[in-house]
Amino acid sequence: MQDQSSVNARFTHAILDAALRHGVRVPETLRAALSQGARVPMAQQDSLWSLFAQATTDPLAALAVGTDVQAGHLDIVSMLLLSCDTLGDALEVLTEYAPIIGDSARFEVVPDADGVVLRYLPDYTVCVEQRVEAALGCVVCLARWMTNGRFKSRSVLFTHAPRAEVAAYEALLGCPVQFNQPFNGVAILKPELSHSLIQAGQTLHAHLRVLADEMLASLPQGSVSARVQQLIRQHPRWGKERIGEALGMSGRHLNRKLADEEVSFKGLREALLYDLAVQSLRGGQSAAQVGEKLGFSDESAFARAFSRWSGKTPAQFIRTGFTIMGPDPV
Repeated sequence: MQDQSSVNARFTHAILDAALRHGVRVPETLRAALSQGARVPMAQQDSLWSLFAQATTDPLAALAVGTDVQAGHLDIVSMLLLSCDTLGDALEVLTEYAPIIGDSARFEVVPDADGVVLRYLPDYTVCVEQRVEAALGCVVCLARWMTNGRFKSRSVLFTHAPRAEVAAYEALLGCPVQFNQPFNGVAILKPELSHSLIQAGQTLHAHLRVLADEMLASLPQGSVSARVQQLIRQHPRWGKERIGEALGMSGRHLNRKLADEEVSFKGLREALLYDLAVQSLRGGQSAAQVGEKLGFSDESAFARAFSRWSGKTPAQFIRTGFTIMGPDPV
């Protein structure tokens, strides 16, 4: 079966521009192919990265590409991130909508003792080390820009060995860097998640989510998880069997399709219900109204679920100014 995965054209153009600045000779046929639509087939992106890796002598060239990426290269995802209230909110949004940038990699937020780790999980096979470095360099620099320079990463983690002096990585990223780790990611201390962002307002954020959901559902690879996310947002009370029916498959078949994408229906649904709950509470709805809308049996059941997701009850979340991190008011 032909691979139908693809990458946002604007992000690809950022890589193309960097390649040209480094003197990489990109064939005119490939340049033309990269400019033919809103998305670029992964095979063409692979070819561009191969040319870049073969022609550049600087071992940190790929990392520099990531640190040079501007918000506009991420298209609607950048606007969605910027309209979030806090950096923590933006990380959750990134995990959901990263496939719009490129659907052969995804992010996940994993809590640890000191905060969270934003893990990066690529599925591509060409120039993996270079592309991981570019992606995480982009995350660190974009987070710093969105917080007006306040963001400080605890460390950046790579599964591969260093391709240059570690000090050179740290100078470019502005934070500690660790190699030969069990996963790729950015480790973030808990207080960093509360940094406020350049905000465009909740109304615009909600509108952008509608557009982003439509883009996710229309991705060329037709990912099942993207379609499931859209259906859950539209019908949060639906369970696995009803979602599967809407997609023309049984609940068991839906589980298998999601497992192929390394996603579980329960985890996906709970993450989306949590996000919908946060948005609704911030929008002024009561816990009872939100619980009913999301399909909980009563307000107490919703409160227990919200506490499990966030570590706070809905009442505590409201009292603390709609923030998850930080102590409750006395």
